[in-house]
Amino acid sequence: MRQITLSNGKQVEVACLSCALTSGLIEPDGGVVLETAYFHAHQDVAYPIKGLIILASKRHITCFDELTEAEKLDYINCLTRIRKAQRDVLGIEYVYYFYNEDTTHHFHTWMVPRYEWMYEFGRSVESVRPVLLHARNEMNGEQNVREVMAAIHALSRELHRG
Repeated sequence: MRQITLSNGKQVEVACLSCALTSGLIEPDGGVVLETAYFHAHQDVAYPIKGLIILASKRHITCFDELTEAEKLDYINCLTRIRKAQRDVLGIEYVYYFYNEDTTHHFHTWMVPRYEWMYEFGRSVESVRPVLLHARNEMNGEQNVREVMAAIHALSRELHRG
């Protein structure tokens, strides 16, 4: 079991955070953004950045090559739908995508939006960690949390339209 601190300050103890989230054991702030037969999308629970979405497989796997054909199709469709909603609803121009196989959680992709304020930390992939730490340590104020929640609800509404 691992002790994990969420962006809201709550600490949880879980064997796998992704399993706990995709199974509903832990409810992410703002709820689920998108859920399909194979994937679960939610606001990142550790970093309060508007539109920072985690797309996690429901199955506990670690690598792309473990996805079934149906999961592969669902994965790319989910990524595409979420990215379009990020652009259309939140005005996010650029997104950095991260996926790593040596994670302590299972297969998931981070969809990290790039906002103007982030460029003070740099423009490359190397700037992402300082951005995330800044968000965790400095952006838990009431106003930003309200904005993050509003973004979650806006994305969810857009992704569930029609």
